[in-house]
Amino acid sequence: MSTTSSATATQVLFDAPGPKGRRRILLLSILSVAAILAVLAGALWQFHANGQLDPGKWVVYLRADYIAFLGQGLWGTLKVTALAAVVAFPFGLLLALARLSRFTLLKAVAVTWIEFFRGIPMLLVVYAFLLALPAFGVTFPRFWMLVIPMILVSSASTAEVFRAGINAVDKGQHEAAAAIGLGRRDALVHVVLPQAVRLVLPSLILALVSLLKDSTLGYVVSFNELQFQGKTLVSITRYLVQTYLVVSAIYIVINLVLTRIALALDARMKARAAAS
Repeated sequence: MSTTSSATATQVLFDAPGPKGRRRILLLSILSVAAILAVLAGALWQFHANGQLDPGKWVVYLRADYIAFLGQGLWGTLKVTALAAVVAFPFGLLLALARLSRFTLLKAVAVTWIEFFRGIPMLLVVYAFLLALPAFGVTFPRFWMLVIPMILVSSASTAEVFRAGINAVDKGQHEAAAAIGLGRRDALVHVVLPQAVRLVLPSLILALVSLLKDSTLGYVVSFNELQFQGKTLVSITRYLVQTYLVVSAIYIVINLVLTRIALALDARMKARAAAS
């Protein structure tokens, strides 16, 4: 039954392509893949022509001291990302609850916070902590000049994720909670929130990926995260292309792992929903 309703919803959203449409989509897909492969081949040829693929420029990254140096940056990246997530996610939940509150003032404060920090680039917040606040005598260690802006910006976007999850819980759950004598607050805590958190869990993991990317702004405050360590390594080795490709590969691996976890959780939740 759920499969049928899903198919019906899909047909409402868009018309299934016909034979000509499918051929057109296939042709565009083939051309897109060919174009991407051509660009990659051209880049490799340029690297080869300029000596960037010389093995001597790559084996240096197998040196123990270079691995330890990048490992120190990776640890810094993971540390600021984890701390920002541990603070920003619960704070985002509180902001979502405040935005859904019946108290006008509390709701207004939450809406102002969320819309302000959702609309401002995190780089500007980092510069505020780096340049603006010290002018008024307010200074922070480099670690916190990166972590606090990450928390402020992430809490706003995460609040909307939680709000969407809460609103996605079936209204019948509220009615069932009221039928067994639970008040609005108890129903929210014991019935609605557990279901909402399960619904948004894949989105929270993707938000963690976003936080990981935001941590690259550590170079602005000279914090020893992975991107900054890569920049320092370039000044030592003079191998700009190689260094940043190695650093990019590390980021890609971490992001792929987190994305796979999010997709697995999403698939598991959909399977449970279909079974029920």
